Amino acid sequence: MRDTVHVLVFDGFADWQAALALCEVRRPGDWQVRTVGFGPEAVTSMGGLTVQPDTTLAEVDPQRAALVIVPGGHLWQRGEGQPAVDLVAEIHAGGAPVAGIDSGVLALARAGLLDDCRHTGNWAGQLAQIPGYAGASQYDSEVLAVSDGGVITASHLGSVEFAREVIRTLDLYNPSDREHWYRLFKHAQLPPWCVGEPVEEAVA
Repeated sequence: MRDTVHVLVFDGFADWQAALALCEVRRPGDWQVRTVGFGPEAVTSMGGLTVQPDTTLAEVDPQRAALVIVPGGHLWQRGEGQPAVDLVAEIHAGGAPVAGIDSGVLALARAGLLDDCRHTGNWAGQLAQIPGYAGASQYDSEVLAVSDGGVITASHLGSVEFAREVIRTLDLYNPSDREHWYRLFKHAQLPPWCVGEPVEEAVA
């Protein structure tokens, strides 16, 4: 049963990038959210938060993974973290979606997951530095986040769009509510039931 959303944590991970998505994942209560470390030791996020991993990479059961989220951090820019890259590849091969934001997209590229799907990131040149990356023709510079082939990618500027793709991938809410959610968090547009507007006018 795929009931767990895994979030990689490591020293210097960008703690804010997946925060909005995780709040929405937890809201319905259908999924567990578990932090995954390279080891059992506590780590310190980029924002200075101390996080004690719930589990380690070696303990993750890929069969229970509903999604794995890879936040950004200098770890990926240094070319480190191969055990996490391997786990991401295994989870995706087993049929579960994976998601990367900011330099976390580099981990997906290293796993070979961006060669045949539409994707984005911080800039095309950053991905071009990854050995073996062959997805340049699939890179979309016009969007802040995109989902294709069970792979979610997002720019470091696209945390709201990243959350929207996670919400869509996990089928949270209905399409209309998802659009209202996006307008609220991206453009501060209240849904019609909060301001007394006719639904037809608000959606138009």
